[in-house]
Amino acid sequence: MGTEPVTAGSEPVSETQTRLDALTSWHHDWSGLRVAVLGLGATGFSVADTLVELRSRVRVIYGAPDTDRERLLDVIGAERALAETDETQLAELDAFDPELIVISPGYPAHHPVTGWASERGVAVWGDIELGWRLRDKTDRVADWICITGTNGKTTTAQLTAHMLVAGGLRAAPVGNIGTPLLDALRDPLGYDALVLELSSFQLERVHSMSPYASVCLNLADDHLDWHGGATGYRDAKAKVYANTQVACVYNRGDLETERMVEEADVIEGARAISFGLDTPPPSGFGVVDGILIDRGFHTDRRDEAFELVTVEELENRGIGQPHMGLNILAAAALARSRGVEPAEIASAVLGFTPDPHRAQQLGEWAGARWVDDSKATNAHAADASLRALSGVVWVVGGLLKGADIAPLVEKHAARLRGAVVIGADRSEVLAALAAHAPTVVVTEVLAERGAEVMREAARAAAEIAQPGDTVLLSPASASMDQFADYADRGRAFQEAFHELAAGAE
Repeated sequence: MGTEPVTAGSEPVSETQTRLDALTSWHHDWSGLRVAVLGLGATGFSVADTLVELRSRVRVIYGAPDTDRERLLDVIGAERALAETDETQLAELDAFDPELIVISPGYPAHHPVTGWASERGVAVWGDIELGWRLRDKTDRVADWICITGTNGKTTTAQLTAHMLVAGGLRAAPVGNIGTPLLDALRDPLGYDALVLELSSFQLERVHSMSPYASVCLNLADDHLDWHGGATGYRDAKAKVYANTQVACVYNRGDLETERMVEEADVIEGARAISFGLDTPPPSGFGVVDGILIDRGFHTDRRDEAFELVTVEELENRGIGQPHMGLNILAAAALARSRGVEPAEIASAVLGFTPDPHRAQQLGEWAGARWVDDSKATNAHAADASLRALSGVVWVVGGLLKGADIAPLVEKHAARLRGAVVIGADRSEVLAALAAHAPTVVVTEVLAERGAEVMREAARAAAEIAQPGDTVLLSPASASMDQFADYADRGRAFQEAFHELAAGAE
């Protein structure tokens, strides 16, 4: 790095590391800092754009062409290098000799870039770590409300932001959804609160964040290939609670999330607030006599509770499923921690419409209901949909990401009328069905990409389904083997359904 180490206590610290440790504000001197930005998606570009504004020297290294963003990098004055292999990316890093690497979430912890940086003592941050240090560009410095979990993150983040806005705050969902974090931090109006949906990938590279309130909604095996196993995945999720200032929200039905809170180093005075679909204890949110209630922020929470909404009201809005109830309670706990009133929360919930592709009802055809749950990219999410149904023709499969689907199949075998298996990891799904649901009718879809996969799957499902059944796309797998993303997969399923319903071949 061209700098001589200095000694702080017994640990040698480079001049570069000393400088990075001191860079904790937008208003500090970032000029001339050599930063390699890995990845040129929306996140990578926002990082580059921000650092150029701060007068750092920025070189973006990326693995696939992107004409529009490449042109914009030239306009803002960032350097760029298309490097399509690990070897060429490492060569670019060698040539640039960065003092800091800001890496996109798609780079796993075991990627060669991480080893390269470790060997040379180069710091590796994600956009969340960078954003935390730059959160004070405006005088209106937002509180951070941070949400992670295996499932329900997006819906809970949207709900929380919706509730905060209903409470009169300037708030927005950022991170994996909505606006890139760094773009929101540069909004000249500032925000009262930002709601961050955080993946385990992003949390892996967080070092100094201190959320106002935080939640891990649930925990089940996912992304084990990225993290190198279940322990690494769990530990990354648990980082959401570190240094929380006011409220650590956890799931009473998922003991691992409670253990995370118990083990977390938090700011003195931060409270543990639970949520669940049962009767809540003091400092909890839950359900009593068909009413969602708050015993977390009532001054007399041992004897009284605030009523939020009724289960019947949620059912009338089409959001009465158990997993939605949990999302609403978690979001309410976060919003209440920031001072939103119960009536404002009720108004926000009853005016909320979930995103497409999460248990989205498409209609009926030949007496069977069709449901698009393409957002169920892992077994835990698929479990939430399957357990509420019977007579299911299950469209399942994709990229399993190292997870074992057999326990899910075994748990719900009695609910299945049939299964239509898609995706690159079909053999694992077929084996699980043969072992645990041997009497279920199974069809394997051999089409390889896109719309034809779902046309074939829909035709097969329609042949199996009987009146009163539900055809459920809930793949329990990632989508990138055959589709651009889960939304593309869901759209293809919806189009195939509408073709069938219209009598198209």
